[in-house]
Amino acid sequence: MTKLPQDLKRIRLNLARSKDHPEGSARHGYEFVAPLDDTGHIDATAWKKNREHCRVRRFWAGEPDQIGHVLHRPGGKSGSTWAFHYDIVDADNDPDDDEAGYRFGAHAFVPGEYVSIRDEDGELHTFVVVSVAPVG
Repeated sequence: MTKLPQDLKRIRLNLARSKDHPEGSARHGYEFVAPLDDTGHIDATAWKKNREHCRVRRFWAGEPDQIGHVLHRPGGKSGSTWAFHYDIVDADNDPDDDEAGYRFGAHAFVPGEYVSIRDEDGELHTFVVVSVAPVG
């Protein structure tokens, strides 16, 4: 069995309070694996070395889970963007319909912090970091 790097963390995001979910929702969110540095920021260099282990699961009440990869792309206002790309795309969806993290590179992934993700329809949703744990 391959030993995974210690900087890989399993991060869980739950939907934060919103108009549709005034209490937030543990049934809507993401769980993903990414390398974090000592301050809780995603480490792009470590991601590049371990990208095959950087996976995402999107769970949304009433919908099947979507499984995919964590991607890092050049461009964007901060010089690069982080996105989730799902492995199975149906015929009605463009394979480029990834969900982009809003300023993921600037956010620390520590429990209690908030992050936003723009879905494939362009709608921005806010999530709370519920847990960060070592992978494995």
